[in-house]
Amino acid sequence: MSSATIQPKKKATMSVLDQLKEVTTIVADTGDFEAIKEFKPTDATTNPSLILAAAKIDKYSKIIDQAVEYGIKNADTIEAQVTEAADQLFVLFGREILNVIPGRVSTEVDARLSFDRDASIKKAMKFIKAYEAFGIDKDRILIKLASTWEGIEAARILESEHGIHCNLTLLFSFAQAVACAEAKVTLISPFVGRILDWYKKNNAGVTYQGETDPGVISVTNIYNYYKKFGYATTVMGASFRNAGEIKELSGCDLLTISPALLKELDSSSEKVAVKLTPENAKQSKVAKISMNEQTFRWMLNEDQMSTEKLSEGIRNFAADSRKLETMLRERIEAKN
Repeated sequence: MSSATIQPKKKATMSVLDQLKEVTTIVADTGDFEAIKEFKPTDATTNPSLILAAAKIDKYSKIIDQAVEYGIKNADTIEAQVTEAADQLFVLFGREILNVIPGRVSTEVDARLSFDRDASIKKAMKFIKAYEAFGIDKDRILIKLASTWEGIEAARILESEHGIHCNLTLLFSFAQAVACAEAKVTLISPFVGRILDWYKKNNAGVTYQGETDPGVISVTNIYNYYKKFGYATTVMGASFRNAGEIKELSGCDLLTISPALLKELDSSSEKVAVKLTPENAKQSKVAKISMNEQTFRWMLNEDQMSTEKLSEGIRNFAADSRKLETMLRERIEAKN
């Protein structure tokens, strides 16, 4: 693969993070908006696990209290109050994040709705309405949905009929990526590190690094396919296990990175090469796929890694949503 060294704009030494910012939109993968301030990313993304982690930090207890008060005020039963509080908590964190970034925040639909198209659409529109109540335009929001067939169809409708931008997450396979592009979603988040996790677990003793990292290979193939065939959907590499994976995807449309890895990239000044470019993508030999529901389900079924990681991801996000609801329920019951 051909590559070009990123040329800094100034003679002063640039950090790896600053070099990446020259060719890639950097996104903070956290719900901790104080950490976001430090590294000045363009966008930020959240999920139930990240919100749960942030909610346990003492300095954010006032936000939890606001969500609890909202739930009590806007519903009658405990269960309904918990649901309202949880939904509002995601929006409150999103609002705070938008106060410290210039771009967009991703807010995730409950993973337990991953196989319910209509319920996913309803929840997404509820989030958008809640943001609008704070004076936040929907163009600054990306609704995150799991890359199931139903999630992709929900995104298709949200994008085409409601002008709501979507971020399709828990994406591990080429089939998911092609279906998302055909649905004309705004953005996808292929999970680099979780792909690597699966291969390491199932191929003991095999070392994966650099261009041989299966997660890097997956995102590279998706990026090349999108650019070669002119899809508008953008690619945001996600779920990184090490800085090497990030550098191998330099030039990708977006990269969403945890605070720990952002700090590591910011503290290094080694030269970084641009690995992904539209020009290289045009030269790739990937063939176009005709996608429909039957093809999607068969391709996903034939991909053991993607099938297992998608299922696991949905279960884990659902489990963290339940933990978050338990925390909110305890606070609500203490006030009732």
